[in-house]
Order: sequence, then C-alpha cells, then structure tokens
Amino acid sequence: MGVYLVSVTAQDWSQDGEDGYGEVAAALNTELERRGLPPYELPQTAQEAPGWFEEKVSPPMDGFVALCRAQLTDAELSTLLDWSVLIPLTLEEQIVLPLGTAYSGDETVVAGAPQVLALAERLAGSVELPVDAIPAGENLAVSLWFLEGGAERTVPARPGPWAEDLDAAFYVALYLRAAQYSLRHGCPMTYS
Repeated sequence: MGVYLVSVTAQDWSQDGEDGYGEVAAALNTELERRGLPPYELPQTAQEAPGWFEEKVSPPMDGFVALCRAQLTDAELSTLLDWSVLIPLTLEEQIVLPLGTAYSGDETVVAGAPQVLALAERLAGSVELPVDAIPAGENLAVSLWFLEGGAERTVPARPGPWAEDLDAAFYVALYLRAAQYSLRHGCPMTYS
C-alpha cells in the first residue's frame, strides 16, 4: 500500500462522496469566486489525458526537507510541501478549505501548479538534477527510475550534487513531474 501522489480525473473531481472530490471542487470554486477569480473547471483535454499520473511517496524525506530549508524561504517551503490538492492555476497564495480528505486532516490546502513547478525547477537547478534523464508520462516512472537503479546507473554519466542524496533528488523529481503533469493535462493532483 502506501501513499501515492495521483492525478484526479474529471469524473472524480465532480463526484460527491467517499471516492470523489465534488465537495472540494465546490468549496474551491466558492472561494475563488469570493476572491474575484473565475471558477476552476477541468477542461475537456483533462478528460482525454492518456493514462494518469501516479507516483509512490516512499523514500525518507529528511534530506529533501533539509535541501528545501537551505534553498527556500519558509513561505516557499509551505507552498511546495503543505498542499493536499494541486491545481493548474496560478494562485498568489494557498487556499485553505474547511474540508478534510483522507490525507489532509480537517482542512484541504490548495496550491497552484505554476508556483510549485517554479520552486521544483529551482531545486532541480540547485542540485543539477538531470531532468532529461528522468522518465515522465508513465505511471510510477519516477518511482521506478529511482528505486530500480536507473538513477544509480545515471550517476557516472551525469554526476552532480543530486547524486549525493538520491532520496532528496527523488522528491525534487516527484514535485517537478507532478506540477508538469497538472499543467500539461489541466488536472488536479492529490494524495491517495
């Protein structure tokens, strides 16, 4: 089992109940409207995205958190790590909704994928992560690349600070790929 970072389909986003995010979607749109912003609706392309995004959140995060603390402000760290739903919209600040999900406790924190992507790109640059060598697009591509030796095999050809802590590099790649996927396919991301 474990915790996974996954994309949310248009059907699940609009569905109420245990398996859906309809209540979160409605509360988010109410808050966006209150802020004078248009509602977030999944575009048709999100419904037609091939496959889905799924990555297992498994390696220890200590090195990644230390990297973030060294490179990011407290506010940036919060933007990168404290969300429970990521949406493909620019948000000047996170939106806290008084609704819990399975992994978010009593609140759902919504962040914007463009902001998360910018922070992940900055971290990737700081550790010289070989982003072009890391697979994208297939389920568990990042997880398998790090856990099944792809990262270790890449180190001799692409050395750099990223290779000093592969667990930290995994999380940089995870947040980078999640934000990219959210923006490319116009869909939310969450933990499951």
